Amino acid sequence: MPPMPPRLDYLKLSRSGYEAMLGLERYLRHCSIEEPLLHLLKLRVSQINGCAYCIDMHWKDLRALGESEQRLYGLDAWEESPYYTDRERAALAWAEAVTHLREGHVSDELFDRTKKQFKENEIADLTFAAATINAWNRLAISARSEPGLYQPRKHAAAARAPAPRNAVAQ
Repeated sequence: MPPMPPRLDYLKLSRSGYEAMLGLERYLRHCSIEEPLLHLLKLRVSQINGCAYCIDMHWKDLRALGESEQRLYGLDAWEESPYYTDRERAALAWAEAVTHLREGHVSDELFDRTKKQFKENEIADLTFAAATINAWNRLAISARSEPGLYQPRKHAAAARAPAPRNAVAQ
């Protein structure tokens, strides 16, 4: 199946809404969760949602931060892979539960397990991160943002400038 052309430019069509999303990203850049873990969480949620644009972006961001190919390839099966810390496992489980709300909500048991690795303010930040990447996934998928164009080196400068047409910046 050939790639589908982009169809919506949210920055142009809904600048205030797009800027509100960027406000969440600015918050997350300075929140209590370390940057590599945020990108790992964003990559995993993007895999679940099938967002090619966001998978490409966060895979590249993680590689730019020094993440190993082995850990990235194993992410889809993180529960069976020995490459992840207890903290990462708790964050991934929490993000998956927040993403799959229709499959039973976020259990008290998972909350208690997550509290063993994270303070409550960090759990709040994990939840904002999961909610934000879920929203970005939906925007990128519905806009048909084209994967493969994102370059990590440009990301820091792009966060301060308007996004290119048909791109979803997270």
